Amino acid sequence: MFSRHVTKRLSAYCHGELSGAESRRVAEHLLKCDLCRREHEEIKTGILMAEQLPHVSAPESLWSEIEALLEERSRAVDPAVGRSFAAGARWPRFAIVGAALVVAVGMFFFYYLRSTGGSWSVTALEGTVQIGSNYTTGTGRLEVGELLVTDDRSRARIGVGLIGQVEVDPNSRVRLLEARMTENRLELERGRLQARISAPPRLFFVNTPSAEAIDLGCAYTLEVDDDGKGFLRVTSGWVALVRDGRESYVPRGAMCSMRPDVGPGTPYFEDVSDKFRRALELMDFENGGDEALQTVLAEARARDTFSLWHLLARVEESRRSLVFDRMVALVGLPSGVTRESVMRLDKDALERWKEELYLVWL
Repeated sequence: MFSRHVTKRLSAYCHGELSGAESRRVAEHLLKCDLCRREHEEIKTGILMAEQLPHVSAPESLWSEIEALLEERSRAVDPAVGRSFAAGARWPRFAIVGAALVVAVGMFFFYYLRSTGGSWSVTALEGTVQIGSNYTTGTGRLEVGELLVTDDRSRARIGVGLIGQVEVDPNSRVRLLEARMTENRLELERGRLQARISAPPRLFFVNTPSAEAIDLGCAYTLEVDDDGKGFLRVTSGWVALVRDGRESYVPRGAMCSMRPDVGPGTPYFEDVSDKFRRALELMDFENGGDEALQTVLAEARARDTFSLWHLLARVEESRRSLVFDRMVALVGLPSGVTRESVMRLDKDALERWKEELYLVWL
């Protein structure tokens, strides 16, 4: 359904008017389609501007001035032309509205730049927090390029511009890379952060040594240890983990490990069995063989076809058939999807099967 462009759905998507399944499918399409993503960025920017404009009552004289302009315009119309007053009056109204929009956009940019200044607010929640070369037990500003550091007794909250907040736990190092209307980006070098973002997807990003976390409108916890290994747990919405063409989509209630030399592993729901989780780790990061795959397949429930769907593109063809057969045994094969199309990793077929599985997974 969503293999083609989704431009006609973008306005409804940005305003939260799509169903949960449709919204997720549009979000995933945007990850892959530059054309739709550019149009989405334009719509998203307009919505953000409109949301931040203050409500100001128009002066009493405004409408009388508009009426005077319309009347003047109507007198200027040559009766021989045969245009009605309404048609002749339409242009001044549009011109005034257009001018008002220009002023509104200008006001928004002024307000946004003044409120952020290319930096984000920081509040020390516990202990002393280092911001760049400064230390604070109160509040401060994190500039683009600066590093925020917490020790074993301090925590901090970062205000992510106008769209959310990030809490930084003890013993963490977080750098601000971008603070723009259409891209807000942190780098988690080490430690743990908890992000809560209320904004359209693809507006907030976190770089880690193992993968890039792309917010799809959600709340999540992200950890990085001293070796650069990472772990993601999503508590609402979806997060995409991306590294060198390897992608993992992680929904609410799921988690995913990451490694610097591999990228994101195979995501799984938090209620999987210990055997299932350990076998996935062996396959992702320790060259697990047939025994690990057999454990994954044996332990998989219908809901765990979420993990198996990711595995289809990550195992060699000889093993892919085993994953395919187990998925069919658990959930069946939807109309329009064939064994041959899945085995050759046809994108349309994989997307169609995934769409059918959303209700099983979530």
